Amino acid sequence: MGGNSPCASCKLLRRRCAKDCIFAPYFPSDDPHKFAIVHKVFGASNVSKMLQELPIHQRADAVSSLVYEANARVRDPVYGCVGAISYLQNQVSQLQMQLAVAQAEILCIQMQNEPVVMPTPQMDDPDDARSSSSSFLHPNNLPQYLNFASSSNVIHDSLKRESIFGDIIS
Repeated sequence: MGGNSPCASCKLLRRRCAKDCIFAPYFPSDDPHKFAIVHKVFGASNVSKMLQELPIHQRADAVSSLVYEANARVRDPVYGCVGAISYLQNQVSQLQMQLAVAQAEILCIQMQNEPVVMPTPQMDDPDDARSSSSSFLHPNNLPQYLNFASSSNVIHDSLKRESIFGDIIS
């Protein structure tokens, strides 16, 4: 800046802001908290060295990353932004699992609501097919494996067990 108002870093460090101040373009005087938190976590000297080693076109992104990491370190001093990333990855994993369960439930509901398709007999004569298809779907002509009434007793009987005293438990 070098002019009237020093940048946020020079203001915090109580020094004169030079024309070629490396902090001035990235830490304006109207946002002092931004530099204060980066200075607290990384130190002004380290930030200055990092910025000097980078090409000018990458410095703004580096400052954004430093500010983000510094804010994360203040919130979580041990893990910083890695803790936030881990938390978000966990949340994504849980949401993916919930989505898979919901999709499976939708599929089950759709399968329950689909009508049962009965196989029709193959006929060579199309005129004969009309008369035999109506008799094929007649309830008396359905195959035995579609009649579940008789098998329910077998299932019910298989669930009955004897207790150690000889009593039958249903």
